[in-house]
Amino acid sequence: QIQLVQSGGGLVQAGGSLRLSCAASGRTISDYAMGWFRQAPGKEREFVAAISRGGARTAYLDSMKDRFIISRDNAKNTVYLQMNSLKPEDTAVYYCAAVLSGSGTTYRAGYEYDYWGQGTQVTVSS
Repeated sequence: QIQLVQSGGGLVQAGGSLRLSCAASGRTISDYAMGWFRQAPGKEREFVAAISRGGARTAYLDSMKDRFIISRDNAKNTVYLQMNSLKPEDTAVYYCAAVLSGSGTTYRAGYEYDYWGQGTQVTVSS
């Protein structure tokens, strides 16, 4: 079973950047497609970005495509979410997730993922 531990959240001013990390243990993430989701207070969990097991394919929520970058370093067993030009509306708890994948597919739906990180708070001040 894979365990996911997140780091890198915090408080940033609007227009700033943060990089979230999701480090895996227990299994190699090269067998897993990975994703990032977020949940703001009073709102449903929302897809942010996804990356295929090999990293060749990525997917983003349209509103984030030009600001967020998902990447992975399978040698380090870690997935990243680089967030640029942050806005107050990006404030949320961010979660990484993993699903065992036999193909180069990206997954956008939360129910498709089997393993989740603990969540990390990102707060963007105006």
